[in-house]
Amino acid sequence: MSTAMVSEPHVLAVDDSLVDRAVISRLLRSSKYRVTTVDSGKRALEVLSLDRSVHMIITDYCMPEMNGYELLKRVKESAELRGIPVVIMSSENSPARIRRCLEEGAEEFLIKPVRSSDLSRLCSRLY
Repeated sequence: MSTAMVSEPHVLAVDDSLVDRAVISRLLRSSKYRVTTVDSGKRALEVLSLDRSVHMIITDYCMPEMNGYELLKRVKESAELRGIPVVIMSSENSPARIRRCLEEGAEEFLIKPVRSSDLSRLCSRLY
């Protein structure tokens, strides 16, 4: 692993809410992450097809067109992408949804509002 990767891992943050994208981005940047934000699962797949430097995906569950679970499935079904850890966020604490996402390969399921302690715990596990 190069020192550039260690000093500034790249996180793709996916959320249809501008406010939530801003919050996640600010929390990650304060932890020295390089952050790319997009507003949909489709845009996330476009970014992933063009940029191979993404180290982690953090995505909202409830989004139009493609929800976070569908994005997770697409990532885990792809030979090129399946190694990227995916974290799902949701404001709904649904045990069945959480279990389904974790069984499908999500690294973690965070309940919104996401706090900096959630991200520091998560990031310390990943790196």
